[in-house]
Amino acid sequence: MTYHPVPYRPARLPDAEALARVAALRQQMETRRSVRMFSSDPVPERAVLDAIAVASTAPSGAHQQPWTFVLVSDPQVRRRIREAAEAEERVSYDGRLGDEWLDALRPLGTDAVKPHLTDAPYLIVVFQQRFALDDDGGVRKHYYVDESVGIAVGMLLTSLHVAGLAALTHTPSPMRFLGELLGRPRNEKAFAVIPVGYPADDCVVPDLRRKPLDEVLVRI
Repeated sequence: MTYHPVPYRPARLPDAEALARVAALRQQMETRRSVRMFSSDPVPERAVLDAIAVASTAPSGAHQQPWTFVLVSDPQVRRRIREAAEAEERVSYDGRLGDEWLDALRPLGTDAVKPHLTDAPYLIVVFQQRFALDDDGGVRKHYYVDESVGIAVGMLLTSLHVAGLAALTHTPSPMRFLGELLGRPRNEKAFAVIPVGYPADDCVVPDLRRKPLDEVLVRI
């Protein structure tokens, strides 16, 4: 492809409206939490699809858009994903992670049992395309894949929360079983499993503290 510029003239918001919008979003995002206790109640599929569409607007290296979002609603497939994930997690919690990692996880109250993978009505399995496969079998390198897919996942989580849905970034390690189970091509590598749904009526989350702005911001 060759460089082909087109005009870009987005409307400039009045300062007051811009400040109000970002303040409202900040307030809403302050309530976002990673949820591990999901209701099995159905959620509007359109909301999930629109959130994925928002994620796909993320910037990416050389505009290669190196992501695939696999939306899983089939209960049997979700069960198989849970069984495979828990098998890997048992090995991890029984020693593969190491004491330092386990100590870091302790405030989250996690273990090898992952009911969110079958309780949530949807799983979004995010794959990163490490390279492109041409129709003739050729291979083209993708650039800044980790960064690109990470930004897209952040936008996905934000969109889901704005829609009133709960989510979790679950990363069983290793995740090779996801590509095999979901029949993904050889250029795709699993990046995260994101359960999506409503929190269960008895949902609890860890009592955690976010760093305030003055701890994460450096002015120069």
